[in-house]
Amino acid sequence: MTERSEAATSALTLGAASALTPAGIHTTGQLALRRSVLLGLAATTYALLLWAMTQVLGADEWTLIDSILLGCLAIASPWSVLGFWNAAIGVCLLHLHRDGLRAVAPFAAAGDATTFVTAPTAVVMTVRNEDPYESILRLRTVKESLDATGSGAAFGYFLLSDTSDPRVAAAEKAGMDAWRAEEPRPARIVYRRRADNVGFKAGNIHDFCARWGGDHELMLLLDADSLMSGPAIVRLVRIMQAHPRIGILQSLVMGFPSASAFARIFQFGMRHGMRAFVMGHAWWTGDCGPFWGHNAVVRIKPFHEHCRLADLPGKPPLGGPVLSHDHVEAALMRRAGYEVRVLPREDGSWEENPPTLLDYAKREMRWCQGNLQYLRLLGLPGLKFMSRVQLFLAVLVFLGLPAWVLMAGLLPVATWQAQQVADYPSEIAAALYVASIGLCLAPKLAGFVDAILTPGAVASYGGSVRFAASVVIELVFSFLQAAVSAFRTSLFMIGLLFGHTVGWSRQARTMRRVGWRTAFGAFWPQLVFGAAAGAALLMSSPTVLLWSLPLTGSFVLAVPFTVLTARPSFGRFLVRAGLCGVPEDFHPPSEVRAVQGEAAARASRAD
Repeated sequence: MTERSEAATSALTLGAASALTPAGIHTTGQLALRRSVLLGLAATTYALLLWAMTQVLGADEWTLIDSILLGCLAIASPWSVLGFWNAAIGVCLLHLHRDGLRAVAPFAAAGDATTFVTAPTAVVMTVRNEDPYESILRLRTVKESLDATGSGAAFGYFLLSDTSDPRVAAAEKAGMDAWRAEEPRPARIVYRRRADNVGFKAGNIHDFCARWGGDHELMLLLDADSLMSGPAIVRLVRIMQAHPRIGILQSLVMGFPSASAFARIFQFGMRHGMRAFVMGHAWWTGDCGPFWGHNAVVRIKPFHEHCRLADLPGKPPLGGPVLSHDHVEAALMRRAGYEVRVLPREDGSWEENPPTLLDYAKREMRWCQGNLQYLRLLGLPGLKFMSRVQLFLAVLVFLGLPAWVLMAGLLPVATWQAQQVADYPSEIAAALYVASIGLCLAPKLAGFVDAILTPGAVASYGGSVRFAASVVIELVFSFLQAAVSAFRTSLFMIGLLFGHTVGWSRQARTMRRVGWRTAFGAFWPQLVFGAAAGAALLMSSPTVLLWSLPLTGSFVLAVPFTVLTARPSFGRFLVRAGLCGVPEDFHPPSEVRAVQGEAAARASRAD
């Protein structure tokens, strides 16, 4: 029995209220039940948190500070609660369910079939002032890997440039001309540079759709730092061929091996947490899944006709071009009657992560401004309810950050108030504190559990000793990075109220040193804030100060943390010791070896 006929049989059994989703993958009844379960679990957890907070704050007469703290928790905790249940459901699906992948993504079986790839597919890489050699190398590696599958004839390759630097543009053209000269079918390889950056990356892609979309049915979107294997791409295309009503199919993107200490530690934690988190998230979002803007296959015709983003009224920061376009495009694709799905398995799809905390914070600020623009898009007519939920959650990610920072700033005052209460519920306060940290760490912890329970996974990270040491390093790192980034993003959000804005600039991708003066100039506010909060707690309650160190200590250590994690020698030490490496560090696939080998050869020639 086929997947579609099984779903159809289920729909008939459950009745007319359980119609099939557009691609015939699930019934609406199945997804409604899953969403009800998730809502019940999350709402119960959220209510328990707020109840515990009221017990702590209401031990004496309510004050203005108490009301502010309760409001902060109400704003800050929904995302961490949802993250906890996404991760918990994901682990259950991965290790307690008979076939979790089939329950979440029954369409995955079509990718493993032996059907021919017949859909003309454009491999599209967008660049803006990037290193031309690195970008073209990755695009060429994708082509070579696709050709090795025997399905290469169905693919064309496009480097779409929004580069503003004439020297970089000249190098792009020279590199693409040299590549074309080596190919027996050079017409399949296209370089186009726009004269302006209208619409940023989204505008770049829609310009491609207008000019070349009629020649292709699908497009694989890649960023300048993206890399995918040929077999992984072929699987995605086969799924799209088998399910014509899937409009966007997102792969699970993994971190590319890095010598940067910051990127290496960051992606070690992300690698675990992402698999369980995305599995749980996909279980209930279903046909309204995530789109991250790259390493995804998109159906060109509906994308071009229905997913164009008009500029928002007014001036930036909340007006003008939409900076974070991917969530909106996913919502518009679903409104057009096509599903947006994610394939939640590790399968030959990589990207690079920012090499320093400064670069990470810069990317986070652009995402923050872009996501806050969704506040003006929640009322778009015709959107599915789940699409509105996705947009709202994307906003909530950033609205919660200043709430956490404000709670940290008010902690000394709350501690002083608590000392005036004779029967203060310290046990409830401690449990609430531990629960809040546990909820925030849940995706990472679930990822570690997933790795331990998956046969051979720990060995793929260099063995149990390296894995355990890497877990400790990453947990310390996550406390420091999260607190420092939350404070910086909160300051940026205050700036947005006064019209400050960011644009679309080149992202740093290569390892670089950050000096003490630069780090201090960027993060002195965190140092002052943490020192002031710590001093106030020391005077009021040294015990509470000790409990608060994961947060207050992170602010104080912002400057040395930034310098250390950007230091090349620290990155080289982690590489030599095999710490915080992803499986591709220890057993690199051919595509990763090709990129790393060429990059190493280029560096050697430069020396």
